[in-house]
Amino acid sequence: MQAHQADELDTAEKLYREILKLQPMQPDALHYLGVLCHQCGRSDEAVELIGKALSITPRHPDAHNNLGNVHKECDRPLEAEACYRRALECGPTHYNALSNLAVVLEIQDRLDDAFNAYTALLQQAPQFAPGHYLLGLFLRNHAQNVEHLEQSAECFRTAFEIDPRNVRALEALGVSLYALKRHEEAAQVYRDWLVREPENPVPRHMLAACGGADAPARADDDYVRNVFDGFAESFDEQLLKNLGYRAPQVLTDALTQVLEAPQSRLDVLDAGCGTGLCAPLIRPWARQLTGVDLSGGMVEKARLRGGYDTLAVAELTAYLEAQPAAYDVVLSADTLVYFGDLLPVLRASRAALRPDGWVAFTLEALDGELDRSELSSSGRYRHSRNYVERALLQTGFDDIRIVPDTLRKEAGEPVRGWVVLARRDSSDVRGEAE
Repeated sequence: MQAHQADELDTAEKLYREILKLQPMQPDALHYLGVLCHQCGRSDEAVELIGKALSITPRHPDAHNNLGNVHKECDRPLEAEACYRRALECGPTHYNALSNLAVVLEIQDRLDDAFNAYTALLQQAPQFAPGHYLLGLFLRNHAQNVEHLEQSAECFRTAFEIDPRNVRALEALGVSLYALKRHEEAAQVYRDWLVREPENPVPRHMLAACGGADAPARADDDYVRNVFDGFAESFDEQLLKNLGYRAPQVLTDALTQVLEAPQSRLDVLDAGCGTGLCAPLIRPWARQLTGVDLSGGMVEKARLRGGYDTLAVAELTAYLEAQPAAYDVVLSADTLVYFGDLLPVLRASRAALRPDGWVAFTLEALDGELDRSELSSSGRYRHSRNYVERALLQTGFDDIRIVPDTLRKEAGEPVRGWVVLARRDSSDVRGEAE
């Protein structure tokens, strides 16, 4: 268990299996080996092992909870719900199981049941900081009125007061305050945070996002890495299941309109691959599918999901520049929202494409006819249609297609975006700007 907790998974697995050679039905070894197998992407084996442990110790709430986690992360919410309910039958004060139950109820869009579960959790455990944080996310994600946003802000404030290490609650507090148009309060949250942690890139970026400092041309690498390494464990759960995240699907659907029938002939780069949500969608077209992301935590999740031939942890523009004429398709689902100035990354994308290759990406939409981008309070950039079209023409793309679509929900409202496709002009780049 010490090796397991230290993330020395090979050592831990060897030792668990040695124990099971000596005592094949040792329940703790079965249970924790199952947890380890799930961490390594062997979830079917995990279900079998934890099930064996529970056949020996059927009233073990931790094992029921961990089996629920395996089902939840394998997109089996009904099975997960049953496991969490059994954990609570065995241990009524198992706060993690109750918290997880609320999450899977939310995933199933049973919002009243989820709210009741979060409320019950905080009645039982008023000092359980993760419960306040999760209820804050729930209220903001599904906000129907301003009171829900106000309540979310109070939840985030309480979560941070209970556990000052939970800086994600502090970031979320600033976002909720800005959504309430309490802009100066939001800025002050980030200023106070910077006083405590002057080198932390998150409050520095978010202060700019709410108008308290000049916006950078693109999000700092340290900011992106920090946010997504911390977000890796819950990314799919929060975006895909709770916020109706659609960017990978709408992007690959758009690509099917310009690509030939899938015959595994193309070299494809998933630029900003995250946890690998695009891989199963684009895989039928790919001879070689490469994923690159700045966050090592996200790349590890993509590795466990599978589907890629190669994965790399790298900054996107530099990676593209180092791959001349290597790809037939470069696709990027909700990665360029962290670039205000698109020219450098589009120029690098063109260089990485073969003649007549396609770039495909999503952006958040900025209203109006002006040619501009802006950093929004979410920490992501929005771009006007005219800006996107001009940037693509300027960096050597033609056959430009920009279609509006809804990418996700935020604070109960749809996030409008652009689904963008463009083909590499086979001639030399015209009129590039420095």
